[in-house]
Parts: sequence; C-alpha cells; structure tokens
Amino acid sequence: MTAAAFTKNLRSERLVLRPLRPADASRITDLVNDPRVYRMLSGVPAHQNVAQTLAWMSPLDARRAADTAHVFGIESGGELVGVVSGERDRPPLPFSIGYWLVPDCWGRGYMTEAAATLIDWLKQRSERAFIAGYFADNPASGRVLSKLGFLKAGRMPKFCLGRGETVDHFDMARIG
Repeated sequence: MTAAAFTKNLRSERLVLRPLRPADASRITDLVNDPRVYRMLSGVPAHQNVAQTLAWMSPLDARRAADTAHVFGIESGGELVGVVSGERDRPPLPFSIGYWLVPDCWGRGYMTEAAATLIDWLKQRSERAFIAGYFADNPASGRVLSKLGFLKAGRMPKFCLGRGETVDHFDMARIG
C-alpha cells in the first residue's frame, strides 16, 4: 500500500478523521493540558508545551509510511476535538488503539464512533487483532472499548506520566 493511501481522511456519520499536521500542534497542546485528559493518558506529561507536541508529531509521517502508526485528528463541525490512533512496534503485531477527546464532547458517542471508523479502516487492510487499555479510574473508556468488541485480557499497574505515578490499568484485546 502506498504512503498516499495512508493519508486519506476517514469519515463517519458525524466526524472526520484526518492525519495530523503541524498547524494542529497548538490546539493539541491546549487540549491535552486539561488534567481530565492528560491524567487518562499514559504518555502525556502535565503541562505539555508546543515543542513537545511537535516532537511527538514529527515522526508520524514516517511511521505512517512504515505502517506502524496511523494517528488521526478527530474533527466535529470542522473543529479538532481529539485524536484516535492505531500504533504498533512493527507489522504484523496488532495495532494498539488509543484515543482522547476534549471533555466538552464526552458523552456524545464520538469516541466510539471515531475508534470504530479507524478499526473498520484497519480491518479493510486485513488487520484482525487489536489491543487497547484504560486506567481503572476511567470506566467510560472501558465502556467505549467494550462497545467496540474488546474483552478484558489482564489488569496490572501502568505508569502515567501526567500523574507522575503508577495507576491500576486494564489491558483489553479484540480479535476480528
């Protein structure tokens, strides 16, 4: 598959998923600096700055071309409201599905819709196994994953950079 095939927008009923671009860095930084967001993400520090966001974004095109990361901004009404991703160390390992959404959009089904759109696109490319996880104090994320067909596969502590501590975490998996 060509790199161009990895850069198309994906559309759902209410959302557009599109590859991130450098112009998104400031908006992403603002959104992930909300403690309700960064406290639920293992690799995002509290008080992230634009330079850190750009450093995170810089390898995404190369990783997309290598089929190790497909990271999409989630747009609602033309506004970036979150990110959904499928990432893996190397093919043919399963993609780890990750996501976050601006709190103003919580409770609308956006995250389930965005993640389902990404998974459907990955399945069209013959991907069949997916993994994901969530912190135990974020049961809403667990419900999203359950709606997507993920099953609990384990429970173990995981370090959360934004909290600066290890937090109880559930691992989940989906086949098919």
